[in-house]
Amino acid sequence: MRSPLLRLSTSLLALSAVVAASGVATARPGGPADGRERPRTGWTAGWAAPVQRPSAGFEPNWAETGFADQTVRQVVRVTGGGTAARIRLSNRYGTAPLRVTGATIARTAHGPAVHPATLRGLTFGHRRSVEIPAGGETASDAAPLRLAPFESVTVTLYFRRPTGSATFHAQAYATSYRADGDHRDDRTGAAFTGRTHSWYYLSDVEVTGGAKGHGKRHANGHGKGRDTVVAFGDSLTDGFGSGNDTHHRWPDLLAERLAAAGTPRPVLNSGIGGNLLRNDSPWYGERAAARFERDVLDKPGVRSVIVLEGLNDIGFSEVDLPTYRPNPQISAEEVIASYRELIGRAHARGVRVIGGTILPFKGAEYHTARSEAKRAAINEWIRTSGEFDAVVDFAEIMASPSDPLALDPAYDSGDAKHPNAAGYRRMAAAVDLTAL
Repeated sequence: MRSPLLRLSTSLLALSAVVAASGVATARPGGPADGRERPRTGWTAGWAAPVQRPSAGFEPNWAETGFADQTVRQVVRVTGGGTAARIRLSNRYGTAPLRVTGATIARTAHGPAVHPATLRGLTFGHRRSVEIPAGGETASDAAPLRLAPFESVTVTLYFRRPTGSATFHAQAYATSYRADGDHRDDRTGAAFTGRTHSWYYLSDVEVTGGAKGHGKRHANGHGKGRDTVVAFGDSLTDGFGSGNDTHHRWPDLLAERLAAAGTPRPVLNSGIGGNLLRNDSPWYGERAAARFERDVLDKPGVRSVIVLEGLNDIGFSEVDLPTYRPNPQISAEEVIASYRELIGRAHARGVRVIGGTILPFKGAEYHTARSEAKRAAINEWIRTSGEFDAVVDFAEIMASPSDPLALDPAYDSGDAKHPNAAGYRRMAAAVDLTAL
């Protein structure tokens, strides 16, 4: 029989655990909920999206208004599996601390519905709520959840207090859902009547406990299992023209191709529509060099990156866009200098860099003789300089058989510069898997 003192001590410990779980964890800028940086050892990438500052976006979204006593449900597809998962939330562009009242994670059933038996409450530093300072991020604790590669996972966030404008990813090409009130434990999804095609605050889903030997690495992030591939670029990587909820972006299809070849590995999409190598934009994200570390080099287990950028740098020089001013002339030499910076930074971290040639865009609004000359010079350098570890010649395989300056009509989404689903499949098929 336990002594009265031991019984009292046990009761106090249990009470302390309840109090801690019901409190609010506090994150620090760039750090996890308990204020200490944790290495990602043992965690592998499941899914990720680069975050952007709030803007009106390309179609209606909730970024500028934010949320108040509302629940947001987001569905993403992981390319790596495991037996436990955690999420990362970003308040990078927030102007005030973000209070997340509660969060859950589950396997997706369909639409906003989840498989009831898989619904798990998420904690942050063992607390159900977390406050993320302006400019900060946080990671949840691990939740036991078995996920297979290419399975969809539902992340639900409840915001009791007004959030202010929301850090988000504008062009998700996936449906997110909103409900009034607290519906984080909703199984059917019936309350989620709001719809949008953006992601809010969610930047990563990481997994652990996968197949033996897969995703394991040494404490410094290097070594066996360091196999994550990152696709880094603009709207052609983000998936413009691929369709909503289809998973037909070329990085999605590359991940499926790797799995079919018997070499499965996580493939992360770090594309932002309209992104530029040389300049920041309120609509199109920070310039490539400014976001390269967090969107590529800091991802767990990254082994290689495929860079497909530069089209907007040379194209925006030719048009007057209300979403991007001023429109400076960017030379081919400046674009190449930006490539060299990315290559050097990746190599310093032991990451291979594959260069993608810029696709044809004759017939698009910013195609001129000057922009075409820049594209030709840049692509020639990508192909022949030897500075990339490998090259994937997207321009050659996507060109029209009758006009090498134009996109093949069979692969054109309709605007003369963005591929359709068939075109993205063609791009994924062009990547030499051994180069990764």
